[in-house]
Amino acid sequence: MSLFKGKYVLVAGGTGMVGRQLVEILIDRGAHLWVASMDDKSRAHPEITAFFKTDLRIYSNCRRVCLGMDMVFNLLGVKGSPAVTDKYPEKFFYHTVMLNAQLMHAAAECGIKEYLYTSTNGVYAPASIMREDEMWQNPPSPHDKFAGWAKRMGELQAEACLIEYGMRTTIVRPSNIYGPYDNFDGENAMVVPSLIKKAVIAAETGQPMKPWGDGSPKRDFIHARDVARAMLLAVEKAPGQVLNVSSGIGTSIRELVEIIKKQFNRDRVLPRKSIEVIWNTSGPSGDNTRILDNTLLRSIGYQPSISLEEGIYETTAWYIVNRQDAQNRFDVFDKK
Repeated sequence: MSLFKGKYVLVAGGTGMVGRQLVEILIDRGAHLWVASMDDKSRAHPEITAFFKTDLRIYSNCRRVCLGMDMVFNLLGVKGSPAVTDKYPEKFFYHTVMLNAQLMHAAAECGIKEYLYTSTNGVYAPASIMREDEMWQNPPSPHDKFAGWAKRMGELQAEACLIEYGMRTTIVRPSNIYGPYDNFDGENAMVVPSLIKKAVIAAETGQPMKPWGDGSPKRDFIHARDVARAMLLAVEKAPGQVLNVSSGIGTSIRELVEIIKKQFNRDRVLPRKSIEVIWNTSGPSGDNTRILDNTLLRSIGYQPSISLEEGIYETTAWYIVNRQDAQNRFDVFDKK
């Protein structure tokens, strides 16, 4: 019998790329799903029990959506490209801390005993391989200083909530997540959606694609559906623990660009075009290598199920078909 069958589960951020995948799996497992988000309702799964378009930086809103829940999954996060993070570090830090602190405190005050907190690989100091028990030994990378410390504060709060309220929090630290429903904003997207958008524009206009950097940094990419599966497995088999969620494989940005380019020769969904690439070496690249060790996650039975090639094709095809819907998302950096 599923741990989640018949349970009332809140997924905060359930309209995002991981949230949509998580909600779908939980519905299949018989949970009653409440989704809270600041996105447009059109991004929510049609079979959820209730949808709340609400600002979870405000405590009263958090308390309202937590009441009566058996479990809370906090998938909230502030997404921003390196350039945007450099420009708006205080906004990045403030909104991240507020989303983390208000929801976790409300859940604890409402008597919820099972909580999942989504941290980030940005909590780690620079290292080729990042392991869970090494996180507190050194400060986050300078490239992730504000986001890293903000997410670390959430992990510390989870420890405090266990002591004071008995609320058990499972913490996941994902690597570079990608998939449908990602942020494809041209100025504010992370590496995979940014490159996919650049490739689509290049294929449609005949203009060259211009990625930032020289393509040498290596990243650990994982599809949103694999992240959702890992979250549920962690809650079922490693409740209260801290686990990296990753593929464990390093792929250079140059290799990623080549994978994206190849998708434009597969079938009629993507235009059949040859894409020229010109590297913009004046742009930021970040740390050279960021790979998460996923030994602990594998020890409870986890295996990634989606290859990078398969996932990139799915995400690119989704973006081409759903370009307009991709814009119906809340962005704390949006000045409109």
